[in-house]
Amino acid sequence: MSKKLVREKRTKKPKTKKPQPFRSPTERTELNEAREPIRLNRLLSLAGITSRRKADELIATGRVRVNGKVVREPGFKAVWGKDKIHVDDREVPGPEGRAYIMLNKPFGYICAMSDPLGRPLVTDLLDNVKERVYPVGRLDFDTMGLLLFTNDGEWAYRLTHPRFSVPRTYKATVADYMEDTALEMLRSGVRIPGAVRAKGKVTLLSRDNRQTVIRLTITQGVSRQVRKMVEVVGYRVIHLIRTGFGTIELGDLKVGEYRYLETEEVNKMKKLVGMR
Repeated sequence: MSKKLVREKRTKKPKTKKPQPFRSPTERTELNEAREPIRLNRLLSLAGITSRRKADELIATGRVRVNGKVVREPGFKAVWGKDKIHVDDREVPGPEGRAYIMLNKPFGYICAMSDPLGRPLVTDLLDNVKERVYPVGRLDFDTMGLLLFTNDGEWAYRLTHPRFSVPRTYKATVADYMEDTALEMLRSGVRIPGAVRAKGKVTLLSRDNRQTVIRLTITQGVSRQVRKMVEVVGYRVIHLIRTGFGTIELGDLKVGEYRYLETEEVNKMKKLVGMR
């Protein structure tokens, strides 16, 4: 995709109706719970700041303040939305409805909330989203496709933690004719930097003397894993798009556009990672 097209994608706003955020029975429980004192580590998780385990670390190292005072006990309780809570110099936002969003990420955007180099951000494409959401994991600058956003910290943590082995599916276009032996190596596993052994479920979609197209599903989520795996077996990825994440599929969502997930989609993903 040319740089001109990337600029056009940034200035063209998605034609998306202003939807209402997803509200599940679980979410209503969380919002009710927020009116009562709750453990500080759970509060930080519900607010989308971090996971409970990492919240314990933030608290233990004195990086969390409640009403101006440093708190070091994870069991300390506060009222979300009433007490003033800060992590470092960042104020923890009050309770709000949970939002679950899927974006079809274009080429040339980075998965970050800000960038000192001024490159296009995936959040630039969420112009009608009122909730403060952040990406679930990341896609590289040169990778397109399914990218999730949420303000549900526990959901995001479980979807990205290796312990839960959430599958990610990619459609990869590879330069040249890919031999069967190379495909079999991807299935059985190869050693790449950042992983003891990386393997995936591989389906051959098409190939000729110019290029090969495969569908590859992985569960490890190492940075640039698909590209590294293909390089190890002697080939090069020239185009990569993520088409699936867990039980969610990209479908016919257009490049640069987003939509809120349906209730059933969110519930299936929660079930996949053992959430109530």
